[in-house]
Amino acid sequence: HLALDRTYRLSISLPTVPLVVFERETFDLPRTTEADRFVVVRVGPAIFRKALMDYWNGTCPLTGITDPALLRASHIVPWAECETDSLRLDVYNGFLLSSLWDAAFDAGVITFSSEGLPIASTVLSANAFRALRLDESPVLRGISHAQNLMLRRHRAKHHFTA
Repeated sequence: HLALDRTYRLSISLPTVPLVVFERETFDLPRTTEADRFVVVRVGPAIFRKALMDYWNGTCPLTGITDPALLRASHIVPWAECETDSLRLDVYNGFLLSSLWDAAFDAGVITFSSEGLPIASTVLSANAFRALRLDESPVLRGISHAQNLMLRRHRAKHHFTA
């Protein structure tokens, strides 16, 4: 039963599913003014978050936190830098992280190796290092090949050499 449940969760969070939902929900919206575009932008993040909640089984892969209020849909390639809607909504362009990890990742003070090991920037303070418990080296498990490709962009953008 667990395998079937996991298979179902993965199937509804396939990379194309969020884009299909987004297109269906925004089909009737005009796309001619900036105000209308603002409405369109507000639809995507909720779809992306739901897809990540399904993909990561509602759990931060680093901390094990399952409280939805403390979980963030973290883009690897930021929304504003995505070339397409498909990339913005692609589950492989995201992690479901607890809020502190999300803030650190988004700010570029931490990133992840191809093996999922956190890498801290030299600008990360000692207090933040301790709060993230980096000395215990939590591992981001379940990184796909597609996520690794996007992580390369993240590491390059934030000048990580590893």
